[in-house]
Amino acid sequence: MSSLARLGAVARKEMREILRDPVTLGIAIVLPVLMMVLFTYAITLDVREVRLAVLDEDGSAESREYVAGFLRPGYFRLDAVARSLKDVDRLLDRGGARVVLVIPADFSRTLAQGRPAGVQTLLDGSFANTAIIALNYIDAITEAYTRRLQERAFAARVGGVPRPAPAIRLEPRVRYNPELRSEHYVVPGLFAVILMAFPPLLTALAVVRERERGPILQIYISPVRAWEFLGGKLLPYAALAFLEMLLLLGVGTLWFGAPVHGSPALLLGLSLLYVFCTVGIGLLVSTVARSQVVAILLSIVLTLMPSFLFSGFIFPIDSMPVPFQWYTHLFPARHFMEIARGIALKGAGLEQLWPSAVLLLAYAAGVLALASLRFRRKSG
Repeated sequence: MSSLARLGAVARKEMREILRDPVTLGIAIVLPVLMMVLFTYAITLDVREVRLAVLDEDGSAESREYVAGFLRPGYFRLDAVARSLKDVDRLLDRGGARVVLVIPADFSRTLAQGRPAGVQTLLDGSFANTAIIALNYIDAITEAYTRRLQERAFAARVGGVPRPAPAIRLEPRVRYNPELRSEHYVVPGLFAVILMAFPPLLTALAVVRERERGPILQIYISPVRAWEFLGGKLLPYAALAFLEMLLLLGVGTLWFGAPVHGSPALLLGLSLLYVFCTVGIGLLVSTVARSQVVAILLSIVLTLMPSFLFSGFIFPIDSMPVPFQWYTHLFPARHFMEIARGIALKGAGLEQLWPSAVLLLAYAAGVLALASLRFRRKSG
């Protein structure tokens, strides 16, 4: 009997077990859709330390004073100084900045003439809540600066030098999510969270349940190799997880109207890679856990909690302390979150997303190899 035949036999046996278990099917199909509906309606987000870039074409004392007003309160963090509009597009497309201030070359001259000086603000709307809050911050900082200018103009008039009161006119433009609808960024984020919540749990429980009941002992003494057994366990749950992704994509786009500006085929292809990561984590948990209760707890600790806290779904990674920003790279949900939101909101292609795709591939290979090694040791 060949390796592929043995792998196929294990996969067919596991698929029959799934179809006979309505609880497993309910957890895999009904709960993800329920989570999608509940979370999309209920989630609200708060942010700080918004990543800021500045294109100062004026370079005057007035423009530098205006930019300095953004750095004092701590709501913004200056991460880049753009040299041209091409730099601005590149920073926004690659997530190098959430907000870009474009100060025109006639900024100080216009203020000196007492006329409103226009300042363009470009915002990344893929985090709608971040864009709304950032726009409010910009309005407040600009209003404070305008008030200082008007006080100086009034003092000059009192001193005998009449001057008109200058002001700043903001020209905000929101990219990627112009309507600032929360569904447009919550839905792609839920792809990463939900696929990390259920497939690892179901996979871990399947192997641990079989160990508790005893049939897995027959595998230890059979000619089935470790990778054949784990592959047979992996494939049905990977197929089930991919079906979850298709359902979530359908509900998100058809029911909530979330856009997919990029390639749906690329999104589904990279989601398949993510599915192997999540199912692989479940297999690895099953080699450690001795009971179903332990498997559930380990799955929650290793998958569900990090996918909420360290993926950028609830808390923007830019707002975290730098050590925690590096820590988030340990979790595949963070990388698939960038892929899902990049494709859905920004229309990003593989040329922008390949670093995240490579990390997911490495993560999947590492987890599956470690699970196979641990299982081989136990069966030996």
